[in-house]
Amino acid sequence: MSVVFFAGLAFGMQRALQAEYTIKILALSAVVRIAAFLGIGWVVVTQAGPWAFAGYGIAFFICRRAATTCAAISFPSGDAK
Repeated sequence: MSVVFFAGLAFGMQRALQAEYTIKILALSAVVRIAAFLGIGWVVVTQAGPWAFAGYGIAFFICRRAATTCAAISFPSGDAK
């Protein structure tokens, strides 16, 4: 779910940066991603209990750390020497 969350974030950012209504697209993207994340979290808790929810949260933070680390890596542009 974390991978889907951050892929949705990347998709939303790309679309927002190309659109005229940036804030509206970012807000809609955030609402959809957060609702999906919380909905799946609710299903995990009701089906598998609190330990599974703890694992769900920990997995999210691990994926978040990986995503922010990858985003922080700068790649040289085509004209870099």
